[in-house]
Amino acid sequence: MLAQYASLHFIVVIIIYKCYNQYNSQTKRNLMDIIISGLGAVGTTLMQELADEGHNVVVVDLNGDKVEKAVNQFDVKGVIGNSASADVLKEANVAYTELFIGATNHDELNILCCIIAKRLGAKKTIARVSKPEYLELFGNENDLGISLLVNPQYEAALEISRMLRFPSAIKVNEFSNGKVELVEFRVSGDSDLVGLELKNLGNKFKSKVLICAAQRDGKAIIPGGDFVIQAEDRLFLTATAKDISLFFKQLGWNKQSKDVIIVGGSTTAYYLCQELDKLGIHSKLIEKDRQKAEMFSQDFKKVNVILGDGTDQELLFEENISTTDAFVALGNIDEQNIIMSMFAASQNVPKVITKIDQLGYYDMLQKSGIYSAVSTKNSTADHIIRFVRLMSNKSGSTVKRMFHIIDDSTEILEFEAKENFKKFDIPLQKLNLKKHLLVAGIIRKGVLITPSGQDVIKEGDSVIIVTLEEGLDDLRDILDN
Repeated sequence: MLAQYASLHFIVVIIIYKCYNQYNSQTKRNLMDIIISGLGAVGTTLMQELADEGHNVVVVDLNGDKVEKAVNQFDVKGVIGNSASADVLKEANVAYTELFIGATNHDELNILCCIIAKRLGAKKTIARVSKPEYLELFGNENDLGISLLVNPQYEAALEISRMLRFPSAIKVNEFSNGKVELVEFRVSGDSDLVGLELKNLGNKFKSKVLICAAQRDGKAIIPGGDFVIQAEDRLFLTATAKDISLFFKQLGWNKQSKDVIIVGGSTTAYYLCQELDKLGIHSKLIEKDRQKAEMFSQDFKKVNVILGDGTDQELLFEENISTTDAFVALGNIDEQNIIMSMFAASQNVPKVITKIDQLGYYDMLQKSGIYSAVSTKNSTADHIIRFVRLMSNKSGSTVKRMFHIIDDSTEILEFEAKENFKKFDIPLQKLNLKKHLLVAGIIRKGVLITPSGQDVIKEGDSVIIVTLEEGLDDLRDILDN
């Protein structure tokens, strides 16, 4: 009986401890009142993530069943109605909300309800827009009271173009206005990296890259110098684009793609053709709709536009799929994109990128050896979530940019080193840094320093931190006082 009581007492203590940790993590950031208009794929994803983070979320949608389902399944409130109606927004307490997000599938509605929400008292607003003209007309510097315009297709195109710059990468993000790249890649069994200790990485490859995080068997690791790389590790490195290219070249991996086949004349494909032209990458577009094909041909003189069906294997052979550097499936149907991508992979195309809207397909793609997938809905949600997390940092926060990786278990933040840091010009090895934390980069006067223990932080630097701990709002928070 005593043993059972002790066991029960232990379980209760563990539950209390976990609840305290969750509460403590949430209170490190300001929890906000947020209204989300539209419960489509993007709105639902935002609702789930923001509610999980503890924010007070109100959802607004014309579909009563969607609102009822959201209220029953998640810790949110709901209002049934048109979010362009002042009365509906007042019912959602828009006058007291810190953030209003227009996430319906209609650009004009999102813009209109953001304008109305701002007039009624919302502090900041975000509008999801898909039409290129709205992004070009308004941008993010506008007089409409809209804090951020997010274009799903443009976000996906940027993500794809970054992957094509580093074909061996699974995902690529940028810090400090593109001066620093964060690249995720997988270690294959025959890689020269297998069995290598990180402290020997610089000597072996003579390149200024820093492995700042790793994922092994689903677990996030902030690696030290004695970390030994294993096959199937997911590694995250920070460096300049030039040093990453050199590092991958030394590994015998692919350089930037030069020839790309794109299937599907979507809006994402339109933006992608623009980005590839800037990078000097030759692209070939296959589109079965004559009107769309003619539009691409008129707007992009350097793009080789093919009128045909991208699922036709004979056509793909005619267009030399087996010798292309990359294949990008941007059709409207996930299943067709997956089938085309699997065929491209079977032809040993070095880089295959697939657009999917149902994220449940992602695991299946990975098991098929296709590791790069994009979702317009997911790219949009990620962009908005980053904006919200920066907003919810405490007043006076010095965070300039933030990403979550490895299933949101790891934060990568860019801080501005302000006067209140008080630990300037002290070698990093002498700073009492928190556990599970790494200084992954120091940007000084526009130049990246790959830090060693002897490097120091100076006032005005931008400092990139990788940590397993949430809620770091200031560079001082990296210190274990």
